Amino acid sequence: KYLSILFSFPSPVFLGIGQMAATILILYVSKLNNIVHFPDFDKSIPVKLFPLPLIYVGNHISGLSSTSKLSLPMFAVLRKFTIPLTLLLEIIILGKWYPLSIIVSVFAIILGAFIAAGSDLSFNLEGYIFVLLNDIFTAANGVYTKQKIDPKELGKYGVLFYNACFMVVPTVIISFSTGDFQQAIHFQHWTNFLFLFQFALSCLLGFLLMYSTVLCSHYNSALTTTVVGAIKNISIAYIGMLIGGDYIFSVLNFIGLNICMAGGLRYSFLTLRGSSQPARPGDEE
Repeated sequence: KYLSILFSFPSPVFLGIGQMAATILILYVSKLNNIVHFPDFDKSIPVKLFPLPLIYVGNHISGLSSTSKLSLPMFAVLRKFTIPLTLLLEIIILGKWYPLSIIVSVFAIILGAFIAAGSDLSFNLEGYIFVLLNDIFTAANGVYTKQKIDPKELGKYGVLFYNACFMVVPTVIISFSTGDFQQAIHFQHWTNFLFLFQFALSCLLGFLLMYSTVLCSHYNSALTTTVVGAIKNISIAYIGMLIGGDYIFSVLNFIGLNICMAGGLRYSFLTLRGSSQPARPGDEE
C-alpha cells in the first residue's frame, strides 16, 4: 500500500528531472566544499561531452517509461539485450576485443532472453518498444561514458554534473510539451509526507545509481558494468515470480530466465578469474 504511492506517480519524465536536479545539487555542493573535483565550465565542455547528454536523457525517459508497461520478470529479461549491444558498441567505438569464452557467455544470456520473451503470455508491444530503446540507450551510455571519463578530460564527476546540467532544461521542455509536467503538478499526494519522502529518496537513489555505474565503468569496462547490472536482476526476476502478482508462468519462460542467469554468472566467473591472474610480461606495456 505504502510503496504503491510512488509507483502510482504518473510522470516518469518529471521524476527524471528530480534525479537530474539532485545530481546537480549534490555535485555542486561537494565541489564547493572540495569533496570532489571536476573542471569549471568553458566552451570546450559541450564538445568533449557530446553525444552523451542526448543518450543520457533518452536512457532516463525510456527507462522510467518502460517499468510500468511490463511484469518485473519480463522487464528483467528484456534488459539483458543491453549486454550484446554493449559488446558490439565496445568493438565498434572503443576497438576492444573479448575472448571466445566471454562471447559465448554473452550469447547464452541473449539466448535465454529470446526463449523467455518468445513465450511471454502477457505480451505488451509498447512495453517491449520502450525497454528495447532503453537497452540501446543504456549500451551507448555505458560505452561513451567509458570513453569520456578520462581524468585528464572531464573525469567521472564532470561527466555526471555536465550531463545533468545540459539536459535538465530540454527535459523540462519535453515534460511540458507532453503534458507530463501538468500531470505531476496535479498529482493528489503532494501533501502526503510519505510520498514526498519517497520522491526525495528516489531522486537521491537515482544519483547514487548513476554514480555507481560510472564508477564501475571507470575501474572495469562498460560490458562488465552491464553484466553486473543484469545479474542483480536475478533477485528482481525470482521475487517478481513469487510476490509481484503479474507473472504468468510457462515452462519455456522459466527455462529462458534460468539460461539468462546462468550465462550472467558464467560471465562474472570468467571476468573475476581473468582479473585475478597475474599480469604476463608485456601486459603493462
